[in-house]
Amino acid sequence: MTKLFTGEILPYYDEAEPATLRIFGNDKWDLFQLRSKFGIVSMDLQSRFDESTSIYEVICSGFFSSLDVYRDKVVTERMRSKVVSCARLMGIDDILLRPIGAVSLGEMRRAMIARALVLEPEILLLDEPMTGLDIVMRSKFRMMFDHLIEAGITLIMITHDLLDIPVSVRRVIAMKDGSILYDGPKNIVLNDDRVSEVFGESIKVIEDKGTYQMYIREGAGQ
Repeated sequence: MTKLFTGEILPYYDEAEPATLRIFGNDKWDLFQLRSKFGIVSMDLQSRFDESTSIYEVICSGFFSSLDVYRDKVVTERMRSKVVSCARLMGIDDILLRPIGAVSLGEMRRAMIARALVLEPEILLLDEPMTGLDIVMRSKFRMMFDHLIEAGITLIMITHDLLDIPVSVRRVIAMKDGSILYDGPKNIVLNDDRVSEVFGESIKVIEDKGTYQMYIREGAGQ
């Protein structure tokens, strides 16, 4: 998904049955114009930063789509203010000068989200944002994503774990082998039969106040 939006790979469709993909109401988009409307957070991008880079530089690099704030870049006062405000929104404004090699995985993930938010994107694309986080931190991130949704930001989250899905998310697209199996309201898509079909195992789905979990049924696959 993220590589489609960055242009690293191109979508495929059968020319005999062409499909129209409308984004923001338009059939055709200039890739660079489209990118400006998206903020992308991925594990791949996170791993490419040097450990000596500060949290401030990670967030500020979002203005330049770079992996640091290089000498040829001009950082304006407005940019500095935006970095601080986004860091404060993510709860990491007290560690802005700390090198990323000395922060936790959760703090680095928050910095990457703040980096994506500095350009005020209309959509935030999150590629497996909970990977490596413990159960407490995952709960905090879900609540943080709910706050972003309430603030008017559209979230697209790629995940393999139902527990990652924020309560405020209403639409779920279930995919298998590169194809869409189901697309619809969360409470309709996330049931035992459909999730079992996606994973190829007998799975029980449990919902609790808008949060979903899944378990492989005892004796399944034997």
